[in-house]
Amino acid sequence: MTTEHATRPTTPRGPALPASITPALLRRLTARVSAAPDAARVTTSAPYTGLALADFPVSTPEDVEVAFARARAAQKTWAATPLSERKRILLRYHDLVLARRDEALDLMQAENGKTRRDAFLEVVDIGIVSRHYARNAAKHLSPKRRRGAIPLLTHTTELRHPKGVVTVISPWNYPLSMAASDTIAALMAGNAVVQKPDTQTALTALWSMDLMHEAGLPRDVWQMVIGRGSSIGTPLMDNADYIMFTGSTASGRRIAGDAGRRLIGASLELGGKNPMIVLDDADIEKAAEGAVNACFPSAGQLCVSVERLYVAESIRDAFIAAFTARTKKLIIGAAYDYSMDVGSLTTPSQLQTVTEHVGDAVAKGATVLAGGQARPDLGPLFHEPTVLTDVTPDMTLYDHETFGPVVSISTYRDVDEAVALANATSYGLNASVWSRDGARGRAVAARVHAGTVNVNEAFAAAWGSIDAPMGGMGDSGLGRRHGADGILKYTEPQTVAHQRLQGFYPPSRISPETWANLLTGALKVMKAIGMR
Repeated sequence: MTTEHATRPTTPRGPALPASITPALLRRLTARVSAAPDAARVTTSAPYTGLALADFPVSTPEDVEVAFARARAAQKTWAATPLSERKRILLRYHDLVLARRDEALDLMQAENGKTRRDAFLEVVDIGIVSRHYARNAAKHLSPKRRRGAIPLLTHTTELRHPKGVVTVISPWNYPLSMAASDTIAALMAGNAVVQKPDTQTALTALWSMDLMHEAGLPRDVWQMVIGRGSSIGTPLMDNADYIMFTGSTASGRRIAGDAGRRLIGASLELGGKNPMIVLDDADIEKAAEGAVNACFPSAGQLCVSVERLYVAESIRDAFIAAFTARTKKLIIGAAYDYSMDVGSLTTPSQLQTVTEHVGDAVAKGATVLAGGQARPDLGPLFHEPTVLTDVTPDMTLYDHETFGPVVSISTYRDVDEAVALANATSYGLNASVWSRDGARGRAVAARVHAGTVNVNEAFAAAWGSIDAPMGGMGDSGLGRRHGADGILKYTEPQTVAHQRLQGFYPPSRISPETWANLLTGALKVMKAIGMR
């Protein structure tokens, strides 16, 4: 195995916490958890060092019930708040997030272990999402005239009512984006939110909620609970009017089943085994750089990152040389600045998964072109960005999501084979296609079974196109975030139809048979003149 990665000198213990993460900040944020004063406590550790980071109160099922009761009471007033006021609060939140950017970056790095560059993209994401929904919610939520049953006589309006109280369950890998972006849309639609972030990155979620309260959101409208799903999952499901979940496919299936039994809606963004297709006319240098950006952000702990590369046979050698050279130059390490390219994994279990997947592949004949090893000399949870070839179906990582800095490279003979290989998965979250010919790239993209497909980009183009829906097909989930779908899913549509003068039943002076003939003739005329 090769370990030809650049590193910066660090101590095994890693860097100290930034000065912005003070005991006072930790006390303020952990006090925002909805839990009893005498609650049990749980301590998280910093991935860079393994040292203790934050001490949280643990919410009990009874605490969750109380949080929902408060949220339900507050939601009625919040739903009656004019959209213009909700917009003002959301734009104020937008400004606060940007103004306190460095504090957010410090928290994300401390809790998650990602690089500052990757953390900054979360700040950008929340800025875009909050601005988009603040300025577009009225378009999506305002009453809309619809064509009535009988022209001129039926006045039909579509109304949108908030669901009520939404449960948001957010993951650890993107602690600001996933904690705030879905909540922003739910709040703007007039809902209250009870959220359970992953405990490992709960500080960032609490920070976001704290800023929204500072921006003017009434405190009980957004509440946070901390605890294991096995303990507080039942009241989170039983009290919800809608579920927003981001996490594993296995957990998503259980949540979908519970939501189905309660006949409530659920939106689920789940796992992925995302492919990238490099066509034979691709710019090799740009595609190689794009592959680095596709595979290794947040140490590969990204639902939309690429884990499978399919390269045209005619450019295989040139692409592999360019890609592996760039991968080996990546700077791995822990630093609260922009000097590192790849940071740490977040949890010991994630490091174990990555190590096991790579070890299994190598034992069964895979070839390591770059990386391949954990790096305990840099910190407890570091693993080198790893490039493999000769990956076969009997290897675990062939079709199982690794969720780490590991990618396999395969070749194909023609475009049909490339598309078939990309689609040979139960997942369908994100994909990437590279070609010098934009029209050709888009045509191939349309054949890939994935909720988002990027041409000459890894994932940021589709993710950042907030006006368009984002979500998965197949085992990658249900529902969509972003765009109209991302806010309308948090509403109940209602049709109000006002019938004037005459309806479908005949007036007393006309026989039913005559009336039927008249209506039949009217329907024929409507078709003839092109009415919809």
